[in-house]
Amino acid sequence: MIYWFTRFIIKNGRRLKKRCTFAVTNQISSMEANILDNETKNKIGFVTFIIEEFATSYKMNRQEAYRYLKKYGGIDYIFECWWALHIDNPFWAVRDIYKVCRNNGGYR
Repeated sequence: MIYWFTRFIIKNGRRLKKRCTFAVTNQISSMEANILDNETKNKIGFVTFIIEEFATSYKMNRQEAYRYLKKYGGIDYIFECWWALHIDNPFWAVRDIYKVCRNNGGYR
């Protein structure tokens, strides 16, 4: 199955459309697919949002931020704890992610 997730970004006063694609290879029932679909959409939306927030906070571009988070365990932390992070203020969520990366040898 292939899922599409569309996200709108406001940049310089203009609304830009960004489309993300991801695939799920497991065979699941249609009821589970709807639940997974909504949860997966929410998770992907949060992950893309928080990577951009992290990049903005630490003056990186998105690619550098993703590589930094991947190298020092921030991405794993985001995927494990996304539910708790997404209800927190983005400032504090980014700070928590930075602390995890710092504990794993990251600097910035």
